[in-house]
Amino acid sequence: MSERPSVRLLVFPFAAGAFPGSGQTFNYLEGTVRQLDTVQIDSAHGPEFLSGGSQLAKYRTHLDWMERIALSPRASRDFIRDVANGL
Repeated sequence: MSERPSVRLLVFPFAAGAFPGSGQTFNYLEGTVRQLDTVQIDSAHGPEFLSGGSQLAKYRTHLDWMERIALSPRASRDFIRDVANGL
């Protein structure tokens, strides 16, 4: 699945340590029109959808930071394959 063009799988190495927002689940939904982007977060009372400009900027910055510390897609696949083979 991770080799499909529409799927991007990234693994965060434990060596990267904790980071702001770790443990919070969110989905950043983006399309060709940036103004229609939406962030979906899980909360105790159900999903919340955020679409304000400053909210989107906060989560986009967070995703950019996460992508910089994550393993590359190829290294992530190799890591998962190695773990699975070691089971």
